[in-house]
Amino acid sequence: MDQAETVRTPSSWVVVGLDNGGTCNNATVLDATGQFLVNNLVENPSRVLDGPESAVEALADAFANILELTSTPLSLVRAVGLDTPGPASAHGVISSKGATNFNQVSWHGFDIRGALETRLGMPVVYNNDGNAAALYAHHQHFGADAAAHSSVAAIVGTGLGGGVVEAGQVVRGAAGMAGELGHVQIPLHGVLEDGQPVPQCNCGFAGDVESIASLTGIRNNLLPYWLTRFPDHPLASEPIATAAKALRGYGEKEDALAIAVFGQQAKAIGKLFTIAANFTDPSAYFLGGGVVEAAPHFRQWFLNTVRENTDLRDEQKAVATFALVPDRDMAGARGAAVAALKTVGG
Repeated sequence: MDQAETVRTPSSWVVVGLDNGGTCNNATVLDATGQFLVNNLVENPSRVLDGPESAVEALADAFANILELTSTPLSLVRAVGLDTPGPASAHGVISSKGATNFNQVSWHGFDIRGALETRLGMPVVYNNDGNAAALYAHHQHFGADAAAHSSVAAIVGTGLGGGVVEAGQVVRGAAGMAGELGHVQIPLHGVLEDGQPVPQCNCGFAGDVESIASLTGIRNNLLPYWLTRFPDHPLASEPIATAAKALRGYGEKEDALAIAVFGQQAKAIGKLFTIAANFTDPSAYFLGGGVVEAAPHFRQWFLNTVRENTDLRDEQKAVATFALVPDRDMAGARGAAVAALKTVGG
C-alpha cells in the first residue's frame, strides 16, 4: 500500500479484520468509534496451498503487518475477526470434505479459527467470506439503524457466496451453513434459452444459482453453450478456462455473447432474490463479487437487470433497496472486523 495519507492511527481500542483468500490475505483495523484505519487493500500471500501450518502463520504475518502499518500497539487489540471461504462450521472448522481453497487432506476438518486464536493469543471471531461481505454491506448501508433491518447478499465469484442478515445479525443456522445461496435451486423458466442444457453444479445439484451465476458456471455451462451460438467469436479459439476469465472484459464493451451470458446470470440472481422476497422479505438486496469489480456502467447494468428480474409485490417495491456491496474487495476484511467489534464491544 503506497498512500500513507489513507492510514490513520487508533484513538481507542481496536479490532483487526482478516480476510483469507486462495491467493492473498487482506487486513484492516477498526477502532471502537467505528472508524477504519486504512482505506486501501493491505495484502500478503495467504499460503493456503502450503497447508494449515503455513497458512495460519501467514495470517499471523498479516495481523502483525497491519498493526505496524497503522502504528497500533498490540495492547489495544481486543479481538480479531477472521473470514475464509466455505464450507465451514459456524466456529471456523473447515468442512470434513475440504473446500475449493482447502483441498489437501490436512485441511479436512481443520479448526482454522481455533488455530489462529492459539497462535495470536486473543479471541478470534469467525464468519465465512460471503457472510462477512453481507454483514459489512448491511451495516454500511443502514448505519445506526442496522439492527432494525434485514438484507440478503449474493456474492458472485468462482462460486456464488452469500449471506442473510436479520436484525443486523448474520443468520448462521444449526450447522453454521445458512446463507449458502449458491446452492438454492431456482426455476429456470425465463433464464435459459429453448434447448439450452440444464446447468450442473460441482456440488451435485442441477439448476442451482451457482451453476449459472459464477465463474465456474460460465466455464462449465454458459460459455460452452453460447459459443455454439457465436462460433466465430474471438473467445472460441481460446481454452475455455481462459475464455471464461476474459469474458467480463467483453461484457464491459457490450459484446453480444458476453451480454447474453451475464444477462442469464443476472436473471438467475433475480430468481434467487424473488425466493428471498417470499422467505425473509428483506429490506435490501445486495450484489457483490467480480461483477462489482467491473467498469461502473457494466456493474450498474448488471444490478439493474437483477432488479428487473426480481419479482416483488408492490408493497415490497415501495420499501426494498437494491445496491452494490460497497468497498468491493475490502468488504470481507471489513465485515470480519465489524463482526469482531459487535462481539467484544456491542
